[in-house]
Amino acid sequence: MQSRVLRLLANIYLDWDWEQCQDKALETINLANEACLHPVGIYLKIKILLRRGASDEEIQIAAMSLLDFEDPENFLDFFLSTTKLLLENDRDAVGFDFLKTVCNRLEWSAEVGKVFLLHIELLLQRKEDQLVKEKIENILAAHHAGKELPFKILNWLHNILWNQAAQNFEEENYTEALQWYDYSLSFYPSGQTDMDFAKLQRNRASCYIHLKQLDKAYEAVKEAEIYDAANIFTQFIIFKIAVSRGNTDEALAAVDALEQCVANSIAQERDPNTEEISTTAFLSLAAQFALENGQQEVAIRSLEYLAQYSEDLQQVLIALKCLIRLVISQISHVVDLEENSYRNEEMSRLLFWVKTAYGKVASPIAKEKLTLEVWTNEVQWFRKIAWNLAMQCEKCLDIMRDFFLLSFELSQLCPTEKAVLVSQKTCLLMAAAADLELGRNATDASQKAEMLTHAIEHVHGCRKIVNILKQIGDNAKDPTENLLLLYEIEAKAKLNDPSLPSVLDCMWEMPHLETKILETIASVVMEPPAHYPEIAKQTLKKAISIYLQGTTINTMKYSKCLHSFINISLPDEVLEPDMHILEEIWSFFEDALNVISRSKEYPQVKILWLMTKAWNTGIFQYGEGLYVIAEKWCGLGIRFLSHLGTLKKSYEGQMTDVYKEIVANIEREKCSPPNEE
Repeated sequence: MQSRVLRLLANIYLDWDWEQCQDKALETINLANEACLHPVGIYLKIKILLRRGASDEEIQIAAMSLLDFEDPENFLDFFLSTTKLLLENDRDAVGFDFLKTVCNRLEWSAEVGKVFLLHIELLLQRKEDQLVKEKIENILAAHHAGKELPFKILNWLHNILWNQAAQNFEEENYTEALQWYDYSLSFYPSGQTDMDFAKLQRNRASCYIHLKQLDKAYEAVKEAEIYDAANIFTQFIIFKIAVSRGNTDEALAAVDALEQCVANSIAQERDPNTEEISTTAFLSLAAQFALENGQQEVAIRSLEYLAQYSEDLQQVLIALKCLIRLVISQISHVVDLEENSYRNEEMSRLLFWVKTAYGKVASPIAKEKLTLEVWTNEVQWFRKIAWNLAMQCEKCLDIMRDFFLLSFELSQLCPTEKAVLVSQKTCLLMAAAADLELGRNATDASQKAEMLTHAIEHVHGCRKIVNILKQIGDNAKDPTENLLLLYEIEAKAKLNDPSLPSVLDCMWEMPHLETKILETIASVVMEPPAHYPEIAKQTLKKAISIYLQGTTINTMKYSKCLHSFINISLPDEVLEPDMHILEEIWSFFEDALNVISRSKEYPQVKILWLMTKAWNTGIFQYGEGLYVIAEKWCGLGIRFLSHLGTLKKSYEGQMTDVYKEIVANIEREKCSPPNEE
């Protein structure tokens, strides 16, 4: 008790006023140790001597006195604390000498491992790596000779070795890191493994990868896979080795294994060489590593899984952008017609990814997770990419249509500006055109009807946008309205839609009808299964009148339009034309003669056709005994004959003879007395 009180008093002197009380502190601790020697008293005396700056010899005597107690094994913690105290006060020589003496004294003890490990740690702190390696090799030799370290001591040693390896790994000293890991591996008895063993093999494999020793890396990670195959770190290292070897099949299989790990939400461990990260981040790292090593196919697979599983909206959008860029770069080189099927498949994948992006940015939580500026930029990027991809799908109309519709849907998320409205208008116009073409080519009746119905829906949507643009002052000349009219008429004609006449009524109210649109309408309403000859005649009449109203007449276009009108009004297969029809089309022949007489550019083949049509009509009437009507039409044909130029001689003789015969019959009929009843 007296010794304990004196030690407490010495502590007070030590912590009070050192300059005034240091002698009293030393005197008091000496009295305490004389009263009852205890390791605490010796430790406190060493502390006071160090504070006073005593010589190494004096301090060494005090330290060695700790070893004079019986059963020194019981005071091991005091020995270790004393060693640390000496080294902390820069008495390395005394400290290491004391530690060496402790090792020798406790050589027989099971606890001597603590001393060895403290010695190793202290040497590592002083960068004495070579000395540490010598001591570890000595410990390893003793361990395999039968002097095995206790379990706790062995775990402590593994931690020391792994920490040293991890430090070297971070400093990119991979050979050195591998040596420390190999020391740890050497302490594993043959056949004894655990989860740490799998982790150790993964760490060794990582070192080998950086050292470009892929075969050894593969051997190490395969050892890890035996005991911990479901671990995502194991599969990621297998993946890196496969990519580094350029083995695409193995790399893809490893990516699939990574995906399975993510899908199963396997709990992650903290690896010494890798920061703790989410499972989906491994897919991001895999994509990056694959790209760095020129494995685009592998990168694409990784990014697909990343976009599927990541809960980070920004990460998903980045992954989708990368996917789109990668595939676009691949298909941009496709020029061979035989590769068109591949191109279409890739376009379908691109369509799926853009649709996925739309679903993400259109979700209510998107604006909560992203700033307004970032969200708007993302929407605009995917809107424009959908547009650009649509423009590259002219040979695959259904995909082109879907891209345009997707671009339209994305644009609806954007502010309602004129540029966006123009884009929406064009998207729906192109979608209508695509569905119309698909409807034309569809062999299945229900599919044809579906496509044509969709085309009409797009037309109506587009027309609404056109009206909005008009309201905000877009007065620029735009052919969209004419095209919408044409698309709607064709679709409804092919569907035999009863509302078709109402569409035509609206058409006549349009201020700027173009002849090309009118002629096209006339053509489409006659394409099977549509058959609306009256509508065709009506539109062609309007087109002809527009041609004739011009200051100068485009005789080439006018002649084609007139040809179509007469062909519909007086088809070749109709043997007995209605007299009303003949009266109706007579003026059109007359107008044609006027145009021909004023123009030398009227196509001669069209003049020949008009002549033949008029002549044949007259000949048919002649055969029916209607000589007056026959003479009228045959005379019309002869009037065209005078404009045939070099071809005139080929027809003039025969036609003149027949015409004279017709006239003679008319005269004869006039001279004949009327029949009596």
